[in-house]
Amino acid sequence: MKNLRLTGERLITGAGALNALGGLEFTRALLITGGSSMFRNGTIHRAEALLSPHGTVEVYHGISANPSCEDVEDGLAVMRRFAPDLVIAIGGGSAIDAAKAMLLFYEWPSLNFDNVFHSTLPQKRSKTTFVAVPSTSGTASEVTHVTVITFSEQQNKLAIKTEALRPDIAILDGDLCMSLPAHIAAETGMDALTHAIECFTNRSKETFTDLLAAGAISGILQWLPQSVLQATPESRQKMHEYSCMAGMAFSNAGLGMVHGISHAFSAHYNTAHGLANAVILPYVLDYNRQDPWVAAELDRLSRMTGGDIVAQVRALSAQVGIPTCLRDCGIAEADFQRDEATLIAGSMLGSTAVNPIPMTPETIAPIVRAAYYGS
Repeated sequence: MKNLRLTGERLITGAGALNALGGLEFTRALLITGGSSMFRNGTIHRAEALLSPHGTVEVYHGISANPSCEDVEDGLAVMRRFAPDLVIAIGGGSAIDAAKAMLLFYEWPSLNFDNVFHSTLPQKRSKTTFVAVPSTSGTASEVTHVTVITFSEQQNKLAIKTEALRPDIAILDGDLCMSLPAHIAAETGMDALTHAIECFTNRSKETFTDLLAAGAISGILQWLPQSVLQATPESRQKMHEYSCMAGMAFSNAGLGMVHGISHAFSAHYNTAHGLANAVILPYVLDYNRQDPWVAAELDRLSRMTGGDIVAQVRALSAQVGIPTCLRDCGIAEADFQRDEATLIAGSMLGSTAVNPIPMTPETIAPIVRAAYYGS
């Protein structure tokens, strides 16, 4: 028996969906966002205008690309002072992930980064309504019960999982993505593709997640090139929706070794999460294909999509400008060689535990090297 959860209370999608903020009831609303992009394209101003007739609104911004403990603690201080009953995270997956951790510690003050991984976590919030409004089409954090936080001193990324983190309302408004630069559209889109393919080849999948993942893969293969190269409104909205579908799938079935290796590199070198996933994905697929069950699933996926799926991933990456190896992502060889043992150890954490082929440091090491050097 499996207990599936695809989203929170509501999923609102389509161009102009941000206007749904105007129908929310609250006393104090805290908007959480990343850097300056949501200010530059006017989204924060629009959100404030929609909300301000109904209550007090405050904005907290400055979440980094790979949200850290420090980001969470700084925002948590603001949250505790302001005491919101509505929290709206607007921006990329980093802003939404940081908001999730803030909310967890806000609602349960006894929890913190020292004990959260050793505690039985609550499953339902009571003080706040949580709305997630993604501006990138990759992480699908708007529908998942997971937040991934970077621990800078330890140089690793760890996931916190509980239903209390799942947003109550997810708003998918493709208009928010129209100002997205092409390289960010490419990286986040390949992140979504990684989610869907790792879910499709995860042994915990079942009928619902299998079909969601397959649909997301087909849709991303079709629409990502147009989203990156032409940035049409239709393609940006489609990528938003297919990314969300991938999130619904993997949050129920799990991921795999791509994410384990990616988290190790992004924690060490601040490499963009989607970029690292995109580079690593074909190397992991080549390795996992030696397993007969994985090979059969990839062959089935290839038939669905009209060609060898690993070759399609490589061709799509080249089409949207993804480098072929991590060395070409700006990681110096001397740094990699210095950190290699730590990177291998870090790659064994997180989602590598549910890779379809069980991994050891000895078996994962050649994959880490191949992804770095492109061999």
